[in-house]
Amino acid sequence: MSTLDLLKRYTKVVADTGDFQAMKKYAPQDATTNPSLILKASAQEEYQDLIRKAIHDGRNTEDRLDRLAVAFGLEILNIIPGRVSTEVNARLSFDTKATVEKARRLIDLYREAGIPRERILIKIATTWEGIRAAEILEKEGIHCNMTLLFSLVQAAACAEAKATLISPFVGRILDWYKAARGVDHIPAPEDPGVLSVKSIYYYYKKRGIETEVMGASFRNTGEILELAGCDLLTISPELLEQLSTMDADLAPKLRVEDARDLSPPDVDTTEVSFRWLLNEDAMATEKLAQGIRVFAADLAKLEEKVKKLESQL
Repeated sequence: MSTLDLLKRYTKVVADTGDFQAMKKYAPQDATTNPSLILKASAQEEYQDLIRKAIHDGRNTEDRLDRLAVAFGLEILNIIPGRVSTEVNARLSFDTKATVEKARRLIDLYREAGIPRERILIKIATTWEGIRAAEILEKEGIHCNMTLLFSLVQAAACAEAKATLISPFVGRILDWYKAARGVDHIPAPEDPGVLSVKSIYYYYKKRGIETEVMGASFRNTGEILELAGCDLLTISPELLEQLSTMDADLAPKLRVEDARDLSPPDVDTTEVSFRWLLNEDAMATEKLAQGIRVFAADLAKLEEKVKKLESQL
């Protein structure tokens, strides 16, 4: 039995990719996408029919981009048994109203294709405005995956909003601390990204919070193994391949029962406190802003590709 097989005993494994073949190979329960992954996949010949159909069916560039995101989601749902995450335009990260409207539009497109909202997670950046949007959407039965999450205060605020799932980013936290410390390596048990997810996991479990914790953005298998037992882990095809060829013994590192003896601090999630605590965390502030910029930039590249194809209609 491979290490990946063992990991699936303790944690729901999610594929972090737009590659359909990788999903078929590693049989994840759920899958996540983002503009960067769709942009990468869109360069491959096997996905050109999806792109052409989205362009043909769409009313304008924005509508075509929405349809393209949903088209990838629909193909993924034909492969996996669980849920797919589809991301709201990163440019809307500071606009609650526009985020809510975009999420509703994406859900409508899935509904038109016969997919119930229970199989969809709407990915929203974990800004204050994004969290408020999730609070509205969850009350409507639209489930949210809060992405670009780097701190406990973000996680606590998402729990208050009753978000379905959060995606704390492990590898990007590691990147920041390696640069800040001027080192090339930090052992997995001491990895700041791993420790961040552990603190969030136990904060939730101690309080009986139902929001799911899904570790994301991994740089190596060591980080993944240190988080065995987490609710979910979303993993790239490259790391899934490494895990599938490993035969190391694996026991859960995170266990709900271990939260009983812990006393994690309370976190004030009012708006003033949220903004202050996030501001005081240089890593979280910088990585959140950078992540939004990167997703927005890749969406702009995808938008230019769609516009070029539009001109050929």
